[in-house]
Amino acid sequence: MPRVSFEGRIIECEPGQRLRAVLLRAGVTPHNGGARLANCRGLGTCGTCAVRVEAPAGAVSPPTRVERWRLGFPPHRRDRGLRLACQLRVHGDLQVSKYAGFWGQQVDTPR
Repeated sequence: MPRVSFEGRIIECEPGQRLRAVLLRAGVTPHNGGARLANCRGLGTCGTCAVRVEAPAGAVSPPTRVERWRLGFPPHRRDRGLRLACQLRVHGDLQVSKYAGFWGQQVDTPR
């Protein structure tokens, strides 16, 4: 079973599950502040579940078309290396970090 490390917690999940669902089931959220209520519920259109993921090759799914689209315009930028938790599928162990800002886009400021 893959293990997700997030905010000091280790969460186990079945392979292939979306990261957003894994976190929410464990009682933690990939959203900041008001984005906990005002988000697209996993459709990939709002960008509020942006996170940094550190994982070995093959541990996560490649970015979806929707994810590449959403992370390609403000307040996000492709060069920040973020992923959308609602689009990413977990296939192996990974470390997840969330940053400040409504969209989690402030990569220089931890949450």
